[in-house]
Amino acid sequence: MTSLKVFVHGNPETAAIWRPLVDELSRRSVAPDDIVLLSPPGFGAPLPPDFEPTSDGYLDWLIGALDELRSEHGRSIDLVGHDWGAGHVYRLAGERPDLVRSWAADIGGLLHPDYVWHEAAKAWQTPEVGEQVIDLMVSMSRADRVATYTGLGLPESIASELADAMDADMGVAILALYRSAPESAIRGFADTLRRADRSPGLIITATDDAYVSADLAHPVASELGCSELVLDGAGHWWMVSDAEPAADALLDFWNHL
Repeated sequence: MTSLKVFVHGNPETAAIWRPLVDELSRRSVAPDDIVLLSPPGFGAPLPPDFEPTSDGYLDWLIGALDELRSEHGRSIDLVGHDWGAGHVYRLAGERPDLVRSWAADIGGLLHPDYVWHEAAKAWQTPEVGEQVIDLMVSMSRADRVATYTGLGLPESIASELADAMDADMGVAILALYRSAPESAIRGFADTLRRADRSPGLIITATDDAYVSADLAHPVASELGCSELVLDGAGHWWMVSDAEPAADALLDFWNHL
């Protein structure tokens, strides 16, 4: 019985970012029923009133979602994360490795002791400043939001879906999530992962990622003893720009488990 391929995206995104990669996996005989796209609450999915959109809250959410998938399907799980989805995957791999057959995630430099948050994250983490930035993001016209995403290199078809999902709930989730994870907390998550009896892992390194330096990812992969996929010239949204080599590499990783 084949394993489920479960994908988790990040901020400020929806599952639409996975579409090009899913298409390539489908062309390589991965059945649609073998693929599950999970949307974290607030990021393309409703934000329940009683949900705490912190790193701990998203870890609990992901544990619950994977438990439900395993119970429903009776199959093992290969977990893939991008951006904050990668952050959730790293935490899951450190705290509940029993839930997955394997994990793969990008922005591995996040786990490096020298990592510092990018400027947007620092703004969101700053009281009052973060609220002002989010207000500006949410109040932009739809056309301006689409233009922002296309300016970051995403095609209009995906940018339109992301623009439609940018709302007050996502803003609340962004502020709470980033404020729950200063660099000191991230280093604690990394320490937990280093000490864990980990499932097989793959760090996906896009060399031109503007948010996390690829130079920090290489030593993390080496220290964790996991595989590393280096996508030369790829940016933050490698699953869109470099879907073909990423699909080939993921299948090779899964087939050799």
